[in-house]
Amino acid sequence: MRKQALMGTGLLTIMLTACGGSSEPEVVEQIVVSEPGEIAPVEAPAGDSSVDLVAAGEAAFAVCGGCHVAESGEASRAGPNLYGVVGRSAGSLDDFAYSDALAGSGITWDAAQLDEFIANPSAAVPGTIMVAGAVADDERRAAIIAYLESLSE
Repeated sequence: MRKQALMGTGLLTIMLTACGGSSEPEVVEQIVVSEPGEIAPVEAPAGDSSVDLVAAGEAAFAVCGGCHVAESGEASRAGPNLYGVVGRSAGSLDDFAYSDALAGSGITWDAAQLDEFIANPSAAVPGTIMVAGAVADDERRAAIIAYLESLSE
C-alpha cells in the first residue's frame, strides 16, 4: 500500500509538471541581521575617487540607517539625524535625547572625531547611549565619513 501511495505521489507530480503546475517552494522575504564586523568590505565604483568614496559611503551608511537618518529636515530616529553633522556640536539637535556624556563632551564633529567615535563609540565617549554600530573597518569608516561630509546645506 505504501509503495502505491509513493508511486501515486510521483505520478501526481509528473502530471502537475506536464500541466504547467509547479512544485517550487513559495518565495519568502528574509531579513538578515549581522553582528559588527560581519559586513562585506566597501568597494567603490571606478571613476573619480572622491565621488566614488562618497558613493561607497552612502552604500555603507545603509547599515546605519536602521537608527539614523541623513536627510535635511527629517526627524531623528533611534539615533540623531546625521545630515550636516560635520561642524555641528555633539548633542545639539533639539529633537533627540542625547546621553549626558555626549551632550557634555564638548565635541565639534569633524572627520577625526567621527572616525574615533564610529570606531568605538563607548571608548570615545564613555557613557554614550550609542552602544551598537561600531565600524571596525578603516576603509568603511572613511567612506561613511566622506558621505557624511558631503551632507550639508
